[in-house]
This record gives sequence, C-alpha cells and structure tokens, in this order.
Amino acid sequence: MTTYRWRGVGSGSVEHLDVDLRDGGWRARSLVDLGPERLEYAMELSEAWVFRALRLHSSAGRELDLARDDDGVWRVDGVARPDLGAAVDVDLSFSPFTNTLPVRRLDLAVGAAADIVTAYVDGETLTVSPDPQRYTRLDAGRYLYESRDSDFRREVTVDGDGFVVDYPELFSRLPGA
Repeated sequence: MTTYRWRGVGSGSVEHLDVDLRDGGWRARSLVDLGPERLEYAMELSEAWVFRALRLHSSAGRELDLARDDDGVWRVDGVARPDLGAAVDVDLSFSPFTNTLPVRRLDLAVGAAADIVTAYVDGETLTVSPDPQRYTRLDAGRYLYESRDSDFRREVTVDGDGFVVDYPELFSRLPGA
C-alpha cells in the first residue's frame, strides 16, 4: 500500500489517500477533510486504471454510489446514466488523485495528446456530469490539462508513478507523501 497526501491550495482541504493493487485491480481509500465537512471515498479501478466504482460518504450524511460496468454503462445511485456513455474516467473536483487515472491509463508519449470525457463529480453538490477534457504530455513529469468546454487549463506536475505533485492553484502534495 502507498499513501499520498495533498493540501487544497485555496480551500485548505487535506486529503489522505491509500492505494494498492489487489484482486486484479487498484483499490483506493481516501479521507478528504474540507473543514466543515469530511468526505470518505473508496474507489475500484481495473489493473489498467479503468474506473469501475466509487462509494462516497460525507460527514454531513451525503452519499454517492457511482459505477461503470464492462460495457461502459454508468450508474449513479443505481440509476443508468446514458449521458455518461463516452466517459471512461471519473474526475472528483476535490481530489487530485483522479488526474492519475487518465495519466496512467493513456500512457501518452511526450508530445502526444488525448481528448477524453470524464464523469465529473462536483464536491459541493455530488452531482455527476460528463466533462470533456484534454491531456497533453509535455515531458516526463508534466502534463497540460485542458477543459474542453471552458478556458480552464493548468500544467500539472506528476511523479514517476503518475500521481500529482503540483496542480497550480488547486492542489499540492504534502512533504513525505
């Protein structure tokens, strides 16, 4: 098991994530302290970093159950969501961990880019919506993240395993993590 910790640059949030490979896939467990509320989530991924399931609980009693089956059918709290059909990855607004999924899954060569769609989870409302994005690998440890439906873009620094070290203005990995 490997542990990562990040601080939300503007929000002051702190995330503590444990991730390991077992039973033919990756398992992640996390606690995100947002100050007035804490979010706990468990995520299951295939060995190739393809999203399978997310179970999220908040200290305020909010819950979200998100799943994608092998046929690409998404379910939010048990209800089929055809609008998410183009998505392969999940993107949690409150966690830099989910940037690791496309970084690892796509395994882009330096200079290569890929357009993807994620199932974006808004941390304030726990609503899920399709979110078009682009990742471009700039060098061994830097990716350009671009939103495809807004002008948001950032150069994200990752470690050798594809985990975020610095996501300017949003997240920074804490020392020793």
